[in-house]
Amino acid sequence: MTAAGASHDAGHQDMLTRAAAWVPALRDRSVEIDRLRQLPQDLAETLAADGFYRTLVPPTLGGLGLSPATFATVCEVLATGNASAAWCTFIGATSQITFAALEADQLAEVLADPDVITAGVFAPSGLARPAAGPDGADGFVVSGRWAWASGSHNAAWISGGVQVSGGDSAEDEADGEPPRIGRAFFRPAEIELHDDWFTSGLRGSGSSTFEAHEVWVPATRVAFEGSILQSAYADEPLYRMPLFGLLALPIGAIALGMARACVSEVMRIAQAKVPMGSARTLAQRPALHSAVGVADTEVRAARTLLYATIDAAWERAQHAPADLETRRNLRTATVHAMQTSLRVISSMNAAAGGTAVFESSPLQRHLRDAQTASAHFMVAMPVMELAGRTFFDPEADTSGL
Repeated sequence: MTAAGASHDAGHQDMLTRAAAWVPALRDRSVEIDRLRQLPQDLAETLAADGFYRTLVPPTLGGLGLSPATFATVCEVLATGNASAAWCTFIGATSQITFAALEADQLAEVLADPDVITAGVFAPSGLARPAAGPDGADGFVVSGRWAWASGSHNAAWISGGVQVSGGDSAEDEADGEPPRIGRAFFRPAEIELHDDWFTSGLRGSGSSTFEAHEVWVPATRVAFEGSILQSAYADEPLYRMPLFGLLALPIGAIALGMARACVSEVMRIAQAKVPMGSARTLAQRPALHSAVGVADTEVRAARTLLYATIDAAWERAQHAPADLETRRNLRTATVHAMQTSLRVISSMNAAAGGTAVFESSPLQRHLRDAQTASAHFMVAMPVMELAGRTFFDPEADTSGL
């Protein structure tokens, strides 16, 4: 084994050990997390100090440089304790991918705290137009409204996707040039963060809406992901991974973590629960034996497919960007993991009966969280429609994969 390989293995195991150690605390604080509708700040800061937000990006960008499979497994393990905490970890880590597009001085400002908590929305829901600052410095005036900004209540830097005009919108339209897509980085005081996250599931993710109203930012605070392909990071395997596939895969992993937790919870409950009108414990019922056997098999099968697909994509990224098959396989394996997990979680809630209906039950919480996660467009069934279309139409628009 090479020194680099040994280092990677050590980092992989270290992060999994840390994630497993977090599970009891996350489970114990789940009611509090849901009640606050965001992660408690002390919890978010300790997760950051343990390196979870830095899992993906290379060490030169302040990260740990671990593989997507390690990142997914960390999210999966954390989700067995609390899906909202795992979700915020996933958002914090993936929002740092754009660090590779920041200029050195701006990156140093962001990383002044090496355990910085970041959040962001990739969707280009904002507009940025070039404008000089008070001192004549180059910059942009940014306005926009970004929804589903998970983890933003805890973050020191919040980014939002923007469409960048050339300065004169009339000329831009006349030239027929599409706007450039970038990411604007904000300090929390520069935006309006709404308290509008009232949901059935993933309550503790704090996925509120934020707005920017004519906010001037220095030019260095608008990063263009496309520039990464012309930078020294272009050959990093992370930046050869398909972006949508990379952003979606933690959702499938989080769903699998919840599904596994539900199977374990039902097995625990079944040892002592005697259903009404029965003389036997739930654990003695053949119907539960069958339900658990099916659930366990479905989770293992979906997990095997997801991680085999992640490994294949990562192996290709060592020497080349993803091709259509790699992109399609990664997206469909992730959707399959989400849909399979939702089915398993629903069946385990049904198997537990009335025990699962209380808000304090991890079964009920996982069901609500999984239903909410499955609504995310990255893992919704239209992905399967697009993937299937590519088998029939060689000219299909595959940008969504």
